[in-house]
This record gives sequence, C-alpha cells and structure tokens, in this order.
Amino acid sequence: MKLIVGLGNPGKKYQNNRHNIGFMIIDFLAASFGITNYELSGKGKTQYAWLKMGREKAEILKPQTFMNNSGFSVADVKKNHPDLESCDVCVIHDDLDIRLGLYKLQLGKGPHQHNGVLSVEQALKTKNFWRLRVGIENRIPRDTSSGSGEAYVLSNFAESELKQLESEVFPKACLEVTNWLLKREIA
Repeated sequence: MKLIVGLGNPGKKYQNNRHNIGFMIIDFLAASFGITNYELSGKGKTQYAWLKMGREKAEILKPQTFMNNSGFSVADVKKNHPDLESCDVCVIHDDLDIRLGLYKLQLGKGPHQHNGVLSVEQALKTKNFWRLRVGIENRIPRDTSSGSGEAYVLSNFAESELKQLESEVFPKACLEVTNWLLKREIA
C-alpha cells in the first residue's frame, strides 16, 4: 500500500489559493482514474479514495484539518495501516522556493519552512518520505507589493496561471506520481 497526500485547506474560500495546489493535483489525479467523489473518514478529518494500478494500491488523501494540522490525518492513516512505511508516502504541496510551472519529486527534502509538511514530519516521526514540491512562486523578484510569503500563498492563482497549471503542470506532475507509485523512472 502507498499513501498520496495532497496538502491544502478545506472550503470554497481556499479553493484556488496557491497553498491548495496539493488538493488541486489530488483532484486532477483522482479524475484521471475516474474518481469523482471522495469518502469522508469517520472522524470527518479526511477525504479519501483508493487507486489501484496493477498490483499497486494507493490511498489518496485530502486532510480536512487545515494546512498546519495535516499530520493528524496522516497519523490516522498510519494508525489504521501500521505496515505503511514512510518511504511509501508521497506528500504533494506548494513550494515558494520553486517557480510556477516547475516541480520536484524528492525523498526527504522540502522547502525551508512549510507548516503542513512539518506537521506530516511530526506525524510520521521522520523526514524520510517523498514530496512532490510544486512551484507557486510567480512574483517579479524584489516585488513586495504582494505582501509577505504567508499572504502570497493564501492568494488565488490568476486565471492565466490556472490554465498553465491545468494544461502543463498537473498532467506531468500526475505522471510523476503515477510513475512513483509504480516505481518507474520517467524518461
């Protein structure tokens, strides 16, 4: 079993926020597998669904605990699946250190500061899990008009940025996650 976690904040208010790119990619991935509805955990802290590819089975997860407490949902899955290894977890999240349109799949490496990722690290008691770090930075260097990094990640993507993500980034990122799931290298 593998676990694919998209980080974000629940609710319409946050739907198109830069911070919600993990949810957006999970939704894109689910749709590519024909999944249109998620189940809600008994405690209401998680939306989830199951993917099956060949012999691989993966639970996809959208924590409903808000970004900074994402680890609670991951801990709940770990409790229900104690055989789940940290290297079989992939967390998809926004990253201000990476330009919009780019992403990196890395084991144990992440942004300098991301409270959602820190929450997952605490829940798993390790940094040794996969992260799909998706770039959201699209500000002109030295442009302070958009405010702090915190304000920027909670701002919505522009329509042109959403189109770029949906046509270029989401398909490639989902292929990257699918190949990770099947442990294949992308050529």
